[in-house]
Amino acid sequence: MRAMRIKAPALAGSLLVAFVLPAAAHAATKTVDMGLPLKDQNTFNHAGTDVNDFFPHGTTIHVGDSIRFVPTSFHSVDIPRKGGSAVGLFLPTGQAISGVNDAAGAPFWFNGQSTVGFNPLLLSGKLGKKVTYNGTKRVESGAPLSEHPKPMTVKFTKTGSYTFFCDIHPGMKGKVKVVSKKTRIPSAKADAQSLRTQLASDFKTAKKLAHTTPATGTVSVGASGPGGVEYYGFFPSTTTVPAGTTLTFRMSSASLDIHTATTGPGDPEIQPTSYLGVLAASLQGANLDPRAIFPSEKPGTVAASLSPTFHGNGFWNSGVLDNSITTPALPNSNTVTFSAPGTYQFYCMIHPFMHATITVQ
Repeated sequence: MRAMRIKAPALAGSLLVAFVLPAAAHAATKTVDMGLPLKDQNTFNHAGTDVNDFFPHGTTIHVGDSIRFVPTSFHSVDIPRKGGSAVGLFLPTGQAISGVNDAAGAPFWFNGQSTVGFNPLLLSGKLGKKVTYNGTKRVESGAPLSEHPKPMTVKFTKTGSYTFFCDIHPGMKGKVKVVSKKTRIPSAKADAQSLRTQLASDFKTAKKLAHTTPATGTVSVGASGPGGVEYYGFFPSTTTVPAGTTLTFRMSSASLDIHTATTGPGDPEIQPTSYLGVLAASLQGANLDPRAIFPSEKPGTVAASLSPTFHGNGFWNSGVLDNSITTPALPNSNTVTFSAPGTYQFYCMIHPFMHATITVQ
């Protein structure tokens, strides 16, 4: 599984958001992008942002019509049975972790805990297929794992209002309203205007996020705003503190993403064989390294005293952080005390281009 980056996986050609006018004699299809439309991604990426949302966020169709869900970025579509909820991104496998030691040879606390893997529902799905949904059985696209993932087309055969989710980004959701054939629905022109309005509102939010200022003693892991808009960076990205300072790495309150705050040898973005590079790479496949997923210190213990020799090589990891109730084992913050002078480079193992430098004097 590839890393959940701002950039979408390479897709052949140019996928346009197009809406097909319903014809009187046959079923019609509307399109929903799983993430930002391709033509708008560079605009948001240049601002350091992405949007964890569906485009358009809400769609109205006639019963018997279909929605073509297009994987424009690294998202899934999960349409649970009516009234249902999303599923978790990670699940325990039931196999115990063993023999995982730090660079000094000491065992990590999570030995004996269950290993964690990606939810099997996300490793296969309905991308590239046509399926039917009537509100009684879950439809899951799965993650867009192939180089050129294909759309999933869902025919809705029962009237009602349905919520669908992205299981990769907890809290990301969209809505479809399925009405009788006699009910008037928005035209293609109206749908296009709604999409433009959504994009304009999101970009207005995106431009503000670069100026995020966290509370004293806090490093914000990302910044976020309404509508799933996310800035991929640490705030502050550089700071100088005296030895003995305690800092809390905290998820932005509106974030629909997952992050880590991790320091240790190597730059995971450009040094894939380094200590951190190996941990980050494991999150792109099926075998997740527990050092990347779990916090390096046992939850509920006193904040670690970080030094360049901590764990034998200066390693400390917040563990995976998120705000979702679907993954109660994942906290939204972690705290560390900088006990010795030095320059500490922090990265997100899920988005390795996120980088912060903390200088301790």
